[in-house]
Amino acid sequence: MTEDALPDYAPPDEPLRIVHVDHHLLVLDKPSGLLSVPGKGAHLADCLLSRAQRVYPEALLVHRLDRDTSGLIVFALTKAAQRFLGLEFEERRVKKVYLARLWGRLEPKTGTVDLPLIVDWPNRPLQHVNHETGRPAVTDWRVLRHEGDTTRVRLMPKTGRSHQLRVHMRELGHPILGDPFYATGPARDFPRLMLHAESLKLNHPDGGRGLAFSVPAPF
Repeated sequence: MTEDALPDYAPPDEPLRIVHVDHHLLVLDKPSGLLSVPGKGAHLADCLLSRAQRVYPEALLVHRLDRDTSGLIVFALTKAAQRFLGLEFEERRVKKVYLARLWGRLEPKTGTVDLPLIVDWPNRPLQHVNHETGRPAVTDWRVLRHEGDTTRVRLMPKTGRSHQLRVHMRELGHPILGDPFYATGPARDFPRLMLHAESLKLNHPDGGRGLAFSVPAPF
């Protein structure tokens, strides 16, 4: 079963949260529970892209967030901007920082996970570590504070693999709270996936000037 085919899809009914818009870019704050792009079937047509296109018909996809991840996502408003931003993401010039809450007390204060990932084909869309056929995946972390039996962290992905942050934290023994795929037991018993795309730094397609955006986590 794929992520966008889960039977309990009930996206939040709320207006677009516009962070920035100009003649080339549209930056939105995606709520948890909403697909970035449509899934297969009419019942999965509601997504952030379709909502954005109702207001900005020219909006084009650049990258995605998982359905249950909230936070910053950028759309292009011209074909030239889409090409430019696609290359920026491909060459890892876009800097993303996520805020997450993890199960357990992560130590030490900072570190790096360097574990290659590949799709677990019999259990799609799950990903798993595979040192022979996996694609390189690297995540830096920084602990912000411990909160009882949980840890609040910032995660800085150096690559952009599917489910990268979720699998890497699970491999550390500290799954992200509320993760329906990778958390088990009490770590899963939370109202949402506690993962939020908090900040985004990129170069503007028109002239290349640096832009930085941030939105606070709702948890």
